[in-house]
Amino acid sequence: MTLVLSGAVHTYYLDQQMDAMLTMTGVPNEVERSEDVTRRQKKPLVRRMAADHSQQVRRVVQLAFLLLNAWIGIQFVLWVRYFESLGGLAYVERPAGVDGWLPIAGLMNLRYFLATGTIPAIHPAAMVLLCVFLVSSLLVKKSFCSWLCPVGTISEYLWKIGRTLIRRSLSLPRSLDFTLRTLKYLLLAFFVFIVFTMSAAELGGFLESPFAVIADVKMLDFFRYLSLAGFTVLAGLIVLSIFIQNFWCRYLCPYGALMGIVSTASPIKIRRDAQACIDCGKCNRACPFLTL
Repeated sequence: MTLVLSGAVHTYYLDQQMDAMLTMTGVPNEVERSEDVTRRQKKPLVRRMAADHSQQVRRVVQLAFLLLNAWIGIQFVLWVRYFESLGGLAYVERPAGVDGWLPIAGLMNLRYFLATGTIPAIHPAAMVLLCVFLVSSLLVKKSFCSWLCPVGTISEYLWKIGRTLIRRSLSLPRSLDFTLRTLKYLLLAFFVFIVFTMSAAELGGFLESPFAVIADVKMLDFFRYLSLAGFTVLAGLIVLSIFIQNFWCRYLCPYGALMGIVSTASPIKIRRDAQACIDCGKCNRACPFLTL
């Protein structure tokens, strides 16, 4: 009995020493080889029984919202032209939806409403639309960015054009990518700091100032009478968006940064099922917006 135990113990220690020697020499032991074989085994492909039309639906919604914004823009231009012509042209109602292009005014109106309980009379739709988009981000994450935002839609088709031209989208080094992603959060922090450090009286005075009243017209004039500097910046963003996927959305959009922060509290999460996943990488390629 003692001899058998002694032999077993001796064999155990020999095995331990052998494993240690194999590890030191870089040769995998039996357990490591077994685990490596298991990792290399490809999981069986499980095909979806029903067709997935979510991307087609998303593109239809994107196009519809893009056309809606184009119609709002045309109607707004006609409204402005009526006053510029001193009533010489047909009068067209100002579309309230144009306030959606004034996110800073929406943030200021929201801050004023929270401080006073009163909805400002100037650009009130900007606050309403901002709240709607924030609620949508809370409920269904960044659906606004990937389904509704016209700038996001244009940006998406720009990088698809680039992928058609050079067969791929350019990827920045990881360190540079991470650094640039902080820019939109810094921009958001700047605007939030400015707005929320103003008193209610200061906000009310600014919102009723001539500049704030015609902020929508000034935004239109920026594009109608584009300066050389403005054209250079806009052209640069277009070129970068062609070759780098969602450049504006990923690195510079403070509106998207706000939606992203709010969406972290959403009850809806995308979770990877490790048992069903076959590591094909299709989800990474199909994700319409790489913005967080």
